[in-house]
Amino acid sequence: MFRVIARTMLVASGLLASAAQAAWPEQPVTIINPFAAGGIADVIARLTAERLQAAFKQTFIVENMPGGAGIVAADRVIKAAPDGYTLMSTPIFQITMAPFTHNVTFDAKRDFKPISAVAASPFVITVAGSFPGNTLADFIVYVKANPGKVTYGSAGAGSLTHISSVVFLKSAGLDMVHVPYRGVAPAFTDLLAGHITMLSASPVELKPYLESGKVKLLAVTGATRSRQLPNVPTVAETLKSPPVVTYNGLLAPAGTPPDIVDAMSRELVAAGKDAEFVDRLVKVGLEPILSTPDEFAKIIAADTEQWRDIVRDLNLKPK
Repeated sequence: MFRVIARTMLVASGLLASAAQAAWPEQPVTIINPFAAGGIADVIARLTAERLQAAFKQTFIVENMPGGAGIVAADRVIKAAPDGYTLMSTPIFQITMAPFTHNVTFDAKRDFKPISAVAASPFVITVAGSFPGNTLADFIVYVKANPGKVTYGSAGAGSLTHISSVVFLKSAGLDMVHVPYRGVAPAFTDLLAGHITMLSASPVELKPYLESGKVKLLAVTGATRSRQLPNVPTVAETLKSPPVVTYNGLLAPAGTPPDIVDAMSRELVAAGKDAEFVDRLVKVGLEPILSTPDEFAKIIAADTEQWRDIVRDLNLKPK
């Protein structure tokens, strides 16, 4: 009789735990984005939140938390309760490269639970439409004639817009002045105003200006040409330079219940088979991925190794 009662209690407790977990989400879910509104990371976070909100019939709030090259946002997420109510939508370099460039307390593999990679994007070496040249080779000649005088902007020191520029500058042997901003949007404002000369931006940020004549796209930083910008050559077509691509995805704090992670992942993988959702990503200039947690974990591991090598080659030191 005792064994029957004990077995019954175990089954009941298991059912209660499953029921409690199955009820997620019972309250609004916050998705932290480590950049200001308007950039590629913000666009992906909002598209992701919109999809999950529709699927789970619960509010998914995107909270922009710029600053500290994404470290502040990452710290908040890993310290949050692992209950599925605080997530992070981010370019993964924020967690894979940060340990090599900043003094951080987190580890990408140990402290985060991958949910799904959502989209990828190269960057584009961009100058204002008034720049006296039309090719990457023209730009290189111009900067070499004005060493230490030409400026470039970024979304902040240590951001991928910064590092993608540094990779290109080192490959080309150029000496430029870095002007960091709190996000890509204010950097773009100054590029168009003529306060800075160059910006490494994603096709998402470039979208509003492509037909305006206000910018010139000199080269993309990916290994191949972008299907969004097929007429723009790669940096590697002009000089030898490693590719720089940003992978954006959704993460949870380590310890988040697998059922919750899998539920979100299933919805996002399904979104990858939804022509309307995929078309929305493509139209804003992104390459859809929509992966499983295991696939995303492999992307994170490969990205960590790539940045380890690049940071060493660039001789960047932790801050």
